[in-house]
Amino acid sequence: MLAPIGFTSLLRRCLSPGLLLLAFLAAGAPVSAASLAEEVEAGIARVLDGPEKEPVLFLGRTKVPLQPDLPAFYRGRDFRPAWVTPHGISSQGEVLLDLLRGAGEEGLCPADYHLAPIESLLGVAADAARFELVFEPLWMTQLDLLLTDAFLLYTGHLIEGRVDPEEVHVGWYSRPRRADLARLLQYALEAGRLGPVLHDLSPPHPGYARLREALAAHRTISALGGWPQVPPGPVLRPGEKDPRVSLLRNRLFFTGDLASEPDSPPDLFDPGTASALRGFQNRHGLEADGVFGPRTLEELNRPVEERIRQLEVNMERWRWLPKSLGDPHLAINIADFNLEVVASGTTVMSMPVVVGTAYRKTPVFSGWMSYLEFAPYWNVPPTILREDLLPKIKSDQGFLARGHYEIVRWEKEGEVIVDPSAIDWPKVEARTFPGALRQKPGPWNPLGRVKFMFPNRFAVYLHDTPDRRLFLRDVRSFSSGCIRIERPLDLAQYLLEDKGWHCDRLLGLMAAGVPRQVRLPAPVPVHIQYWTAWVDETGRVNFREDVYLRDLDLEVALAERRRLGARGGEGVRAGP
Repeated sequence: MLAPIGFTSLLRRCLSPGLLLLAFLAAGAPVSAASLAEEVEAGIARVLDGPEKEPVLFLGRTKVPLQPDLPAFYRGRDFRPAWVTPHGISSQGEVLLDLLRGAGEEGLCPADYHLAPIESLLGVAADAARFELVFEPLWMTQLDLLLTDAFLLYTGHLIEGRVDPEEVHVGWYSRPRRADLARLLQYALEAGRLGPVLHDLSPPHPGYARLREALAAHRTISALGGWPQVPPGPVLRPGEKDPRVSLLRNRLFFTGDLASEPDSPPDLFDPGTASALRGFQNRHGLEADGVFGPRTLEELNRPVEERIRQLEVNMERWRWLPKSLGDPHLAINIADFNLEVVASGTTVMSMPVVVGTAYRKTPVFSGWMSYLEFAPYWNVPPTILREDLLPKIKSDQGFLARGHYEIVRWEKEGEVIVDPSAIDWPKVEARTFPGALRQKPGPWNPLGRVKFMFPNRFAVYLHDTPDRRLFLRDVRSFSSGCIRIERPLDLAQYLLEDKGWHCDRLLGLMAAGVPRQVRLPAPVPVHIQYWTAWVDETGRVNFREDVYLRDLDLEVALAERRRLGARGGEGVRAGP
């Protein structure tokens, strides 16, 4: 007998004509569950032991590359299917499918996890059951392999992210989490704990959870049509009148900056609206002056979809971090030009910082701060020597003395100070410079009175600075890569308080003319990161300008990954 028209048309949409014939022939043919399972096991073995170097599944003419961990998982269970039954998928399969459908809640793309072919095959299984047909073993094989591959992709993305940051960004070093995904899947299935296991794989940090909530809220706003746009017009100051004020209030109310409608004329820029606007400006990194100008208008009118993408790329960055950040730890946000000391999950100290320019970007990495150096020398980096100082030295013989510089050479007997007057400067080039150029400790020194050291491949550290004016700027990207901090004495006191160092003693070391190293009681983790979106401890969603265009780089990389197909997760490696 032939299958009914509705089932036949569904099969035509999902599967090849050759497989349709199998469905017709299967009708009414008694097949035991045991023999069906054996056929599925044989089908899985054939796919995974095929001629391809890496496992590949063919869905009609479509070639679907499978994850490298997949063969090991099935061999460990003698190729038994993990998800499918003669009537569809198991309860664990339903749990996985629900999580894949909701992958957008994690800032991921559900389509990356084979949802279209999985849903098609499930539709075939449902119709087969309804019309008392056998769910063909080939389709069961395909469905089981797709679900397992989706699990490996999804968990790999939750644990390590969708792309390798070191391949996307120059000067970005991460220590991602690791997991043996095949073993993890086997445990989850045997224990019947697939849901809890997958829930525990998301980054455990409160910052990630708060971003997830913000993403859901912004998607709700998008579903409602987005927030209203405010038309351009003259700069508006508190106390002035303008017909756009009612639109401004509506816009601020949409994102919670304005709690309630003020009791004042709709065109009056009243104190309550100005206060709400200052809150908006503050959480967008603008000067919080309460003046409605062009920069504030630009930020107000950014589409909610742009903010959604910003939230998603910053959730991706959380996946590149280790499970524990350390307690306490220092967190520097390059995009916010800010440093925080976090202890017991709470920010106990915060201060502005100056980071690298767009040309000399501050790298992203984590390290361990182990010592402080008071009254430091500034050892001039080769790039600055070549591009900035050498031309001045050669044109002005008094430049070194006035700038408190000295040239040092190390010989068998130790450190030797080179006499600049004995050097034939016209013949000197950067590569033949007669020693190391350094600047003596003192108020002129660009490192200020103390530097905070966490040895790393980038030779980046935190330090004081004699130029305090830069901390008054809203955008503070002026350094050559290292990070200048506003309140070095406060940070030094916090780090050394367990050793009994008091303020007067620290000030004495900072004013000395000779360097002094002081080791910390215990190394402190330092995380230099790049967050253009985050939710603070009060629940406010913050956005910042993409000063290094790293959001753009990441968006391009993610789009390219999707364009090439759901091959992702290649960075996931087996092992602890």
